[in-house]
Amino acid sequence: MKLDLSRPDSAMQAIWQNPDWSSQFFLTELPQDFHAHIWVKLLELPNPYSFDEALLLCQVSDEEWLAWIPDHGEAQLHISQFCQMSHY
Repeated sequence: MKLDLSRPDSAMQAIWQNPDWSSQFFLTELPQDFHAHIWVKLLELPNPYSFDEALLLCQVSDEEWLAWIPDHGEAQLHISQFCQMSHY
């Protein structure tokens, strides 16, 4: 979030800007090495009842994958819609 404090008067009103940084953070944090048969974390849910993880099935293009999402089914995902899961 970014706070805009450009108003010079004393009764300053804060204006919050909420850029879409979540997908950029995950995409630039580490180099992504996606391949079939790995689980990834979804950044956007296809429906409110689906899981927040997906199993990558096969690569469709340089930036898209076919995935299986529990309680949803198959979906074609852009790489900006998911990130690698952290291993504990």
